[in-house]
Amino acid sequence: MTRSKNSEVDAVGVVAVLNDPKSSKGPSLLLQKQFRPAVDKVTIEVPSGLIDEGEDPATAALRELKEETGYIATIPGDAKAAEGFLMFNDPGFCNTNTKMIFVEVDMSDSRNQEGNRKPELEDSEYIECFTVPLDNMWNELAQLEEQGFAIDARVGTLAQGMEMARKWKEVFTKSPA
Repeated sequence: MTRSKNSEVDAVGVVAVLNDPKSSKGPSLLLQKQFRPAVDKVTIEVPSGLIDEGEDPATAALRELKEETGYIATIPGDAKAAEGFLMFNDPGFCNTNTKMIFVEVDMSDSRNQEGNRKPELEDSEYIECFTVPLDNMWNELAQLEEQGFAIDARVGTLAQGMEMARKWKEVFTKSPA
Protein backbone atom coordinates (compact mmCIF):
# COMPACT_ATOMS: atom_id res chain seq x y z
CA MET A 1 0.00 0.00 0.00
CA THR A 2 1.29 3.44 -0.81
CA ARG A 3 0.57 6.01 1.85
CA SER A 4 0.29 9.60 0.66
CA LYS A 5 3.05 11.92 1.78
CA ASN A 6 2.18 13.82 4.98
CA SER A 7 -0.74 11.50 5.76
CA GLU A 8 -1.09 8.87 8.45
CA VAL A 9 -4.09 7.33 6.68
CA ASP A 10 -3.89 5.00 3.65
CA ALA A 11 -7.53 4.60 2.70
CA VAL A 12 -11.14 5.27 3.60
CA GLY A 13 -14.21 3.10 3.78
CA VAL A 14 -17.52 4.90 3.33
CA VAL A 15 -20.50 3.96 5.49
CA ALA A 16 -23.16 5.59 3.32
CA VAL A 17 -26.65 5.64 4.82
CA LEU A 18 -29.40 6.46 2.34
CA ASN A 19 -32.28 8.44 3.83
CA ASP A 20 -35.45 8.64 1.78
CA PRO A 21 -38.17 10.70 3.46
CA LYS A 22 -40.76 9.10 1.13
CA SER A 23 -39.81 5.53 2.03
CA SER A 24 -41.54 3.56 4.77
CA LYS A 25 -38.63 1.09 4.91
CA GLY A 26 -36.33 3.35 6.92
CA PRO A 27 -32.67 4.08 6.23
CA SER A 28 -30.54 1.69 4.21
CA LEU A 29 -26.83 1.06 3.78
CA LEU A 30 -25.15 1.34 0.39
CA LEU A 31 -23.03 -1.71 -0.41
CA GLN A 32 -21.11 -2.95 -3.43
CA LYS A 33 -20.39 -6.23 -5.15
CA GLN A 34 -16.89 -6.41 -6.58
CA PHE A 35 -14.75 -9.34 -7.74
CA ARG A 36 -11.52 -9.68 -5.76
CA PRO A 37 -8.88 -12.01 -7.27
CA ALA A 38 -7.14 -12.56 -3.90
CA VAL A 39 -10.16 -14.51 -2.62
CA ASP A 40 -11.43 -15.53 -6.08
CA LYS A 41 -14.92 -14.35 -5.14
CA VAL A 42 -17.26 -11.44 -5.47
CA THR A 43 -17.09 -9.53 -2.21
CA ILE A 44 -19.67 -7.45 -0.39
CA GLU A 45 -18.01 -4.16 0.52
CA VAL A 46 -18.61 -0.53 1.37
CA PRO A 47 -17.35 2.03 -1.15
CA SER A 48 -13.68 2.63 -0.44
CA GLY A 49 -10.42 3.86 -1.86
CA LEU A 50 -7.01 5.39 -1.35
CA ILE A 51 -6.48 8.91 -0.08
CA ASP A 52 -4.97 11.22 -2.69
CA GLU A 53 -1.97 13.45 -1.99
CA GLY A 54 -3.00 16.43 0.17
CA GLU A 55 -6.51 15.06 0.77
CA ASP A 56 -8.09 14.59 4.19
CA PRO A 57 -10.10 11.41 4.93
CA ALA A 58 -13.51 13.12 4.82
CA THR A 59 -12.84 14.65 1.40
CA ALA A 60 -11.51 11.32 0.13
CA ALA A 61 -14.67 9.56 1.33
CA LEU A 62 -16.99 11.96 -0.49
CA ARG A 63 -14.84 11.72 -3.65
CA GLU A 64 -14.69 7.91 -3.60
CA LEU A 65 -18.44 7.66 -3.03
CA LYS A 66 -19.11 9.93 -6.03
CA GLU A 67 -16.59 8.13 -8.26
CA GLU A 68 -17.73 4.60 -7.43
CA THR A 69 -21.48 5.11 -7.05
CA GLY A 70 -22.49 8.53 -8.38
CA TYR A 71 -24.09 9.43 -5.05
CA ILE A 72 -23.62 12.87 -3.49
CA ALA A 73 -23.43 12.82 0.32
CA THR A 74 -22.76 14.96 3.35
CA ILE A 75 -20.91 14.20 6.54
CA PRO A 76 -23.28 14.77 9.46
CA GLY A 77 -21.97 17.29 11.94
CA ASP A 78 -23.86 15.71 14.82
CA ALA A 79 -22.50 12.18 14.38
CA LYS A 80 -20.05 11.33 17.15
CA ALA A 81 -18.26 8.80 14.98
CA ALA A 82 -18.58 10.49 11.56
CA GLU A 83 -14.83 10.09 11.13
CA GLY A 84 -13.90 6.90 12.88
CA PHE A 85 -10.76 5.49 14.39
CA LEU A 86 -7.53 4.90 12.50
CA MET A 87 -7.91 1.14 12.05
CA PHE A 88 -5.07 -1.19 11.11
CA ASN A 89 -6.38 -3.88 8.77
CA ASP A 90 -4.03 -6.72 9.74
CA PRO A 91 -1.19 -5.44 11.96
CA GLY A 92 0.30 -8.91 12.29
CA PHE A 93 1.22 -8.82 8.59
CA CYS A 94 1.31 -5.22 7.36
CA ASN A 95 0.89 -1.59 8.35
CA THR A 96 -1.98 -0.63 6.03
CA ASN A 97 -4.79 1.28 7.68
CA THR A 98 -8.23 2.68 7.04
CA LYS A 99 -10.62 5.24 8.43
CA MET A 100 -14.32 4.51 8.16
CA ILE A 101 -16.25 7.68 7.35
CA PHE A 102 -20.01 7.90 8.02
CA VAL A 103 -21.96 9.88 5.41
CA GLU A 104 -25.62 10.55 4.74
CA VAL A 105 -27.16 10.42 1.28
CA ASP A 106 -30.32 12.49 0.91
CA MET A 107 -32.48 10.62 -1.58
CA SER A 108 -34.72 13.67 -2.05
CA ASP A 109 -31.73 15.41 -3.72
CA SER A 110 -32.37 15.13 -7.46
CA ARG A 111 -28.68 14.31 -8.08
CA ASN A 112 -29.18 11.06 -6.13
CA GLN A 113 -32.24 9.95 -8.08
CA GLU A 114 -32.12 6.93 -10.38
CA GLY A 115 -30.90 8.04 -13.81
CA ASN A 116 -29.14 11.14 -12.47
CA ARG A 117 -26.25 9.38 -10.73
CA LYS A 118 -23.10 9.16 -12.82
CA PRO A 119 -20.34 6.94 -11.41
CA GLU A 120 -16.83 7.67 -12.71
CA LEU A 121 -15.35 4.17 -12.67
CA GLU A 122 -11.90 3.37 -13.97
CA ASP A 123 -11.81 1.12 -17.05
CA SER A 124 -10.67 -1.85 -14.95
CA GLU A 125 -13.43 -1.43 -12.33
CA TYR A 126 -16.74 -3.24 -12.32
CA ILE A 127 -18.81 -2.39 -9.28
CA GLU A 128 -22.45 -3.27 -8.70
CA CYS A 129 -24.18 -1.13 -6.07
CA PHE A 130 -27.13 -2.23 -3.96
CA THR A 131 -28.73 -1.30 -0.65
CA VAL A 132 -29.80 -3.21 2.43
CA PRO A 133 -32.18 -1.94 5.11
CA LEU A 134 -30.19 -1.12 8.25
CA ASP A 135 -32.68 -2.98 10.42
CA ASN A 136 -32.18 -6.20 8.42
CA MET A 137 -28.49 -5.97 7.59
CA TRP A 138 -27.44 -9.11 9.47
CA ASN A 139 -30.01 -11.32 7.73
CA GLU A 140 -29.23 -9.86 4.30
CA LEU A 141 -25.50 -10.51 4.75
CA ALA A 142 -26.16 -14.05 5.99
CA GLN A 143 -28.14 -14.74 2.80
CA LEU A 144 -25.38 -13.28 0.62
CA GLU A 145 -22.77 -15.41 2.38
CA GLU A 146 -24.93 -18.52 1.82
CA GLN A 147 -25.04 -17.61 -1.88
CA GLY A 148 -21.22 -17.70 -2.01
CA PHE A 149 -20.30 -14.04 -1.66
CA ALA A 150 -17.33 -13.09 0.54
CA ILE A 151 -18.21 -10.56 3.25
CA ASP A 152 -15.59 -7.83 3.67
CA ALA A 153 -14.37 -7.53 7.28
CA ARG A 154 -15.48 -3.91 7.55
CA VAL A 155 -19.03 -4.78 6.48
CA GLY A 156 -19.19 -7.84 8.72
CA THR A 157 -17.86 -5.91 11.71
CA LEU A 158 -20.42 -3.14 11.16
CA ALA A 159 -23.26 -5.68 10.99
CA GLN A 160 -21.99 -7.52 14.06
CA GLY A 161 -21.70 -4.25 16.00
CA MET A 162 -25.26 -3.32 15.08
CA GLU A 163 -26.52 -6.72 16.20
CA MET A 164 -24.61 -6.48 19.47
CA ALA A 165 -26.05 -3.01 20.08
CA ARG A 166 -29.55 -4.32 19.37
CA LYS A 167 -29.05 -7.27 21.74
CA TRP A 168 -27.54 -5.20 24.51
CA LYS A 169 -29.70 -2.11 24.07
CA GLU A 170 -31.36 -2.66 27.44
CA VAL A 171 -27.94 -2.56 29.12
CA PHE A 172 -27.16 0.77 27.46
CA THR A 173 -30.51 2.32 28.38
CA LYS A 174 -30.80 0.88 31.89
CA SER A 175 -30.71 3.48 34.64
CA PRO A 176 -27.99 3.15 37.28
CA ALA A 177 -29.30 1.73 40.55
